[in-house]
Amino acid sequence: MEGAFAANWSAEEVNASAVPPGSEGNRTSGPPQRDEALARVEVAVLSLILFLALSGNACVLLALRTTRHKHSRLFFFMKHLSIADLVVAVFQVLPQLLWDITFRFYGPDLLCRLVKYLQVVGMFASTYLLLLMSLDRCLAICQPLRSLRRRTDRLAVLATWLGCLVASVPQMHIFSLREVAEGVFDCWAVFIEPWGPKAYITWITLAVYIVPVIVLAACYGLISFKIWQNLRLKTVAAAAAEAPEGAVVGAGGRMALARVSSVKLISKAKIRTVKMTFIIVLAFIVCWTPFFFVQMWSVWDANAPKEASAFIIVMLLASLNSCCNPWIYMLFTGHLFHELVQRFLCCSSSYLKGNRLGETSASKKSNSSSFVLSQRSSSQRSCSQPSMA
Repeated sequence: MEGAFAANWSAEEVNASAVPPGSEGNRTSGPPQRDEALARVEVAVLSLILFLALSGNACVLLALRTTRHKHSRLFFFMKHLSIADLVVAVFQVLPQLLWDITFRFYGPDLLCRLVKYLQVVGMFASTYLLLLMSLDRCLAICQPLRSLRRRTDRLAVLATWLGCLVASVPQMHIFSLREVAEGVFDCWAVFIEPWGPKAYITWITLAVYIVPVIVLAACYGLISFKIWQNLRLKTVAAAAAEAPEGAVVGAGGRMALARVSSVKLISKAKIRTVKMTFIIVLAFIVCWTPFFFVQMWSVWDANAPKEASAFIIVMLLASLNSCCNPWIYMLFTGHLFHELVQRFLCCSSSYLKGNRLGETSASKKSNSSSFVLSQRSSSQRSCSQPSMA
């Protein structure tokens, strides 16, 4: 299954699944043979992505667990986004890597359906948790006086995970283990209607990419407007503070000062968190745009180059988004990783120091025991000498 990735409705699968059920026996050509050189490139790329995603997000979770500010709302959303990225790595990238090594799916029908289901769960979760984080930053900037409880955040994250689990259910019905050629079985998509692939891929593109990007654009457009408005009010406040006493007169001047005093100015820390989430959103768009463009092209254009190397590699690079996020966290919240490194060095030095103390006490104990033995032997000699006389 060359080029299958993410939701695994690659061009090869879609074209094969568009054939009406029962007509496979009329095929004269067998299953397509893969390009071994391209397969090695796929395995290398997926191995690198898997390593970076696992190590990076594991470090993020460990850093969030050891930090003193673990109850921060932003860190709460970061934790769940890192968990979603780990789901992508373990249940999407890893199965695809093994699949590219074996070329065909070797497993029961239940495993086929489960793998396909979990692959799409990771896509939905990483997208909608990012959307939830962006909405949280939008509320923090646009309504800074609005108090949000921790319970509300937990319910929102729980609802997001449950929604992703439900939205991925169609994968279990579309994919199954079936005979793609005589004696050759693979995990394959089956669509009852010939327009099924177009409808399903278009729906996934809308649900996972287009609609979230529109909402994200609206969020950051509103955030940008509020920050610009806030900076303008800061300028008015600074000018009023520098003006001599009695310089600001008139109803307009009084209204401007009243507005400035009634608006809570946005802190630099909040603006920094907005920058971080904006960079994460930008990385999401850059990584996933080529993938969904290729997927839509493959089903809507019969002449699309479905087996081209560039076509397949572009789809593979979509999971780079899960590798980028830890580096973005490190860039904007470097103190987290600094604390993690410090704690690691402290634990290492304590462990080494404990070993040295243990060795020192053991050597002292052995020296004292040998001294006692020597004293006992000398006293025994002194006691035995008179009796011998």
